[in-house]
Amino acid sequence: MLHAHQTPAQKRETLRHSLEQGDLLRFPGAFSPLVALMIERLGFEGIYLSGAVLAADLGLPDIGLTTLSEVSARSHTIARVTNLPAIVDIDTGFGEPLNTARTIQVLEDLGLSGCHLEDQRNPKRCGHLDYKQLVSPDEMVQKIRAAAEARRDPNFLLIARTDARASEGLDGAIERAQHYLDSGADAIFPEALMNRKEFEHFRKAIDAPLIANMTEFGKSELLDIKTLRNLGYNIVLYPVTPLRLAMHAVESGLRLVAEHGTQRELLDVMQSRSELYNLLDYESYTRFDRDLFNFSLPRDEQAG
Repeated sequence: MLHAHQTPAQKRETLRHSLEQGDLLRFPGAFSPLVALMIERLGFEGIYLSGAVLAADLGLPDIGLTTLSEVSARSHTIARVTNLPAIVDIDTGFGEPLNTARTIQVLEDLGLSGCHLEDQRNPKRCGHLDYKQLVSPDEMVQKIRAAAEARRDPNFLLIARTDARASEGLDGAIERAQHYLDSGADAIFPEALMNRKEFEHFRKAIDAPLIANMTEFGKSELLDIKTLRNLGYNIVLYPVTPLRLAMHAVESGLRLVAEHGTQRELLDVMQSRSELYNLLDYESYTRFDRDLFNFSLPRDEQAG
């Protein structure tokens, strides 16, 4: 109700403790606060805020056009409603090392539990596209050091993402990952690994928490939870899954409305009013004002 019961500090502590336990944490991507509430209700362990999804929600491609203000504001609205820890994609840090340092402190103030910073050069692109250009390891190290020094809550999770697999090979990506850990990163996000063998090789080479990105229609083999757990990965992201599901349903539904002139045929595949109100915890707001929930829902919606 209103905001989560857990404070930002408690959520960060929970995330750190969960990582120490060694189990695999599942982080679906949320593109709105309402989606975050559903992710929590269905028993997942965390919320992920994808830079690609935040950009798409603004009608923009994932090429580094979003700003710190846009990303941080949207992240705050999503993180505030859930008791789960939320990790946000900050692309290349919104500028130079000093900008990256400011980004970390802004995210801490707004209740995020962690973020990942990538080693692409601007204009960046989706990690599963070809011809990505990287900054030098030294440039990335400077940003990581700035982020680590700016962090005030030691439980805020600083993740270094490397996109080096495509241009420098698996061994090059591993070498960069080790430099990033030595510079203050807490965890590594190896983007666009190809298959189980590569995920396994990376795990054997890096002694730190690892993030697996199970995005659809990309370069990586879609590995299931059991496989990723056996490989020893710590967090799995489903960054665009909810958005893709939602947009497919929106397009299909609106096409039917355009063709048939009514949405009556879609009622069975819609979230009902009662289901929405239940997810929003509408009735609990009566503790502030008894007139807010003084109605009964139609019988057919109660049944739905």
